[in-house]
Amino acid sequence: MLDVQFTSLLEAGTDEVGRGCLAGPVTAAAVILPSTVDLPQLNDSKKISEKQRFELRPLIEKQAISFGVAHVFQEEIDETNILRASIKAMHLALEKLIKKPEYILVDGNRFHAFGKIPHQCIIKGDGKYQNIAAASILAKTYRDDYMKKIDAEFPYYGWEKNKGYPTHSHREAIKKFGSCLHHRKSFQLLPKQLQLDL
Repeated sequence: MLDVQFTSLLEAGTDEVGRGCLAGPVTAAAVILPSTVDLPQLNDSKKISEKQRFELRPLIEKQAISFGVAHVFQEEIDETNILRASIKAMHLALEKLIKKPEYILVDGNRFHAFGKIPHQCIIKGDGKYQNIAAASILAKTYRDDYMKKIDAEFPYYGWEKNKGYPTHSHREAIKKFGSCLHHRKSFQLLPKQLQLDL
């Protein structure tokens, strides 16, 4: 059972998805849940099925005091780096909260202060605290929706299934068709022995 909150303050949980992808944005969400939240199926987005994630999303959004979701796209990832882009996405999601949190719980071990609001980084926090788990589900489902949308433009990369992650079939498609505008050019799109002039 995940804990509802970390402190007695009004907490926002935040998490991001898509750091290891070869294409598409890194997406983050921030969620403030009430202490009375009733989401028994809530868990780390990686530990539940896609169907469960999409079933939970409207329940999270209905019960949340406030939530925000934000993308940082591949152009900015290439200009800065994936860590900075991930933290920026979390900041943008936090900026969208209608209710200002008093404390921020961050999944992982790296974050930059968001204004003067104190924060705590928690490794595997999405498996420990409900507000981080809720953020992980929103981030994952909204990013999946985006990848399915751009899959319609470039169906040969298989983004509807692989969501931009470096699967064998994704890399085989890059080898065959080259990269496109949605790929992260600063990432190693192909193993060194298969590298092409992309």
